[in-house]
Amino acid sequence: LVDQHAVHWGNRAQLVGLAAVMMRRILVNHARDRVAAKRGGAGERVPLTMGLELARLPDVRVLELHDALERLTVLDPRQGHIVELKFFGGLTTKEIGEVLDLSHATIERDWTFARAWLHDALATSAG
Repeated sequence: LVDQHAVHWGNRAQLVGLAAVMMRRILVNHARDRVAAKRGGAGERVPLTMGLELARLPDVRVLELHDALERLTVLDPRQGHIVELKFFGGLTTKEIGEVLDLSHATIERDWTFARAWLHDALATSAG
């Protein structure tokens, strides 16, 4: 974000919107690196108890979410952007409305549909 010299920030929502996009990229790249490391990358030995503790952590499924979000964005770019701003940026409905210049009702309607669509897409990929 610091290197974004040509960007003129209109408000906090725009800054957080860009941060959401960058956070998504960071999380996806990190998840890809971890998957690549598990498939033959340089391994690190850890005590068995540490492995058991890590196994108890919830599986975020970042790559599956990313793939599903990419498919949603192809179908409806606005809904994909709303999910990105809400999920990765933590923006409120009001802030998303400011960034995208849309009404509260439109944001809520798109968010409700997108959330249901992603839930179905992730459930389908898990089973």
